Amino acid sequence: MDAVIFDIDGTLLQSAAVDDELYQQAVRHALPGAHIRPSLLDYDYVSDSGILSQIFVDNEVGSHDDLSGIIQTKFIELLTDHIDRSGAFVEVPGALRFLQHHVESDEHAVAYATGGWRASAVLKLRAAGFGHFDIPLATADDALDRKDIMLSALSQLGESFRSITYYGDGPWDKESSEQLGWDFVAVGRKLGGLESYEELLR
Repeated sequence: MDAVIFDIDGTLLQSAAVDDELYQQAVRHALPGAHIRPSLLDYDYVSDSGILSQIFVDNEVGSHDDLSGIIQTKFIELLTDHIDRSGAFVEVPGALRFLQHHVESDEHAVAYATGGWRASAVLKLRAAGFGHFDIPLATADDALDRKDIMLSALSQLGESFRSITYYGDGPWDKESSEQLGWDFVAVGRKLGGLESYEELLR
């Protein structure tokens, strides 16, 4: 079989910009005036937990666990409010059908590997109609580093594979795939990748 692993924000759902904005709001709710680096590329670990660990260092925050829980709870609250007001995040064109095609295929084993926290990933996927897929999900709850999250997803598939392909929209996705020796498919304009999965379903 071939392993096919998907990022979520910007890859399956058009949610990356709003997700980033609400994440920063949640951080500043708990840490008013917090310094947040200008770009995600300025962080060593591009995941919700990885970025937060470096925000704590940058802002000389000592005790992390309680504050991390407060920030995550606020983030979920903001996401829920956004979905209630604006509706579910829109899928990248054809993403749902493309994912379903692979889930139903006897030739593929499918998983998610996202830099988001599990609770936020599940919320967004369910709201957008992806919730009925019973496939492994690796998140920022499992590791700080994107490569480790991706490896967690692969380990949950539980077999050796002829090939491993990761679909992602960020430079960190491409870099991690190259470091792991996986095939990589770029999604979205940021990497000059595909903007619709429909072209792959023809």
